[in-house]
Amino acid sequence: MTSAPGSRAAGAPAGAAAESELRAPHRRQAPGRRLRGKAVVLGYRAGEALLGHLPLGPTSTVGGLVGLASYAVWPEKRRIVRANCARVLGLPESDPAVGRLARRIYRNQVRWILEVMRLGHLAPDEIRAQIDDRGADEFHAAWQASRGVIAVGLHLANNEACLAALAGRGWPMHAVADDTAYEELFAHLARERERWGVNLVPWRNLREVFRVLRRHEILGLLVDWGYRPDGIPVRFFGAWTTFPAGPAVLAAKSGATIVPFWFRRRPDGAFDGGAGPYITVASAEPGELARATQALAAALEAGVRRAPEQWCVFKPIWPADPAEGRRLAALHAEQAGSGAPAG
Repeated sequence: MTSAPGSRAAGAPAGAAAESELRAPHRRQAPGRRLRGKAVVLGYRAGEALLGHLPLGPTSTVGGLVGLASYAVWPEKRRIVRANCARVLGLPESDPAVGRLARRIYRNQVRWILEVMRLGHLAPDEIRAQIDDRGADEFHAAWQASRGVIAVGLHLANNEACLAALAGRGWPMHAVADDTAYEELFAHLARERERWGVNLVPWRNLREVFRVLRRHEILGLLVDWGYRPDGIPVRFFGAWTTFPAGPAVLAAKSGATIVPFWFRRRPDGAFDGGAGPYITVASAEPGELARATQALAAALEAGVRRAPEQWCVFKPIWPADPAEGRRLAALHAEQAGSGAPAG
């Protein structure tokens, strides 16, 4: 799921323009983007065509070696991933266990891409079978119990494959997605996902986002697009960072329920998953948004702990400056004491 996070300062007025509640995770590319976009689409389609005729196992082995090569030759990304891994493990970045976890993440990221490229060649029953019934039933129960679901997750395991498996059961699945990096690729991916039953909603289309929630359907968002100082402060793996305000603001305005979700790839290649605990948001007051977003962070942390090697994120999640952490702690205390409902 290529979902864009919401991003809005927790103290912003509730009546602010809707467009401020969701922001694309990436900015538009410089001139020449269109040519690059066409090249990316051609390369992606070639990969899809090739992988449809190759077994996943050997392909993933080769792809894993490509991932390890990328780890070796791209020091900037390597430092970011190792810093994130160190937080998750609670170890110094120099610890060998941090490096081992980082390398496994690179390998799993390549496998994720390969699995998505192969989805178009699978039969509908094969797509549905990618997630077990227990995990699927948790999503169904959340949907049935709520007036619309805002399913919020991280880049964990393979959201694309699992959402396709859920949509294959006939459930209305929508994913807020960034359409600004490569518009041609977005259009191609939107057509592919429509065949799987997943509707991509461009992040700027707030009208469609609210239509989905008014129809009491399922809207998916990912929130780990990198640290942003204007988000809502949360404690995540024992350190201060921010999560986007978007999920909580959307829930407050629509009456929908936030449902944290996680997936995990099993050794047999299929996925299990879980959803919850459910989070309702009583108002758009700063304290209520802070409470709900911290509950979301705690739930997603538990999901990552189940399979940290499958958390494929390549942007810094925590601020590097300790002073920024202290600022976030003070801001959280201010918001928590703002007189919001205890919820």
